Amino acid sequence: MEKDWVKVYSTSDVIKAEMAKSLLQENNIQAVVLNKRDSSLLVIGEAEVYVKQEDVLNATHLIKNAFDA
Repeated sequence: MEKDWVKVYSTSDVIKAEMAKSLLQENNIQAVVLNKRDSSLLVIGEAEVYVKQEDVLNATHLIKNAFDA
């Protein structure tokens, strides 16, 4: 991961991470999901959503409103 990307969301549910990524992209924020889950067990690890440094505040706000509601 390049140094100007920042983690804004982490979850054990890969589908939620992909939903967060889609939400951000719909709002013109570049986002990527880094899946750190163990591929053999699928019960250990997290899926993390990253955005560029300049989008951190907007991304955090969008995710908080969508998933903490």
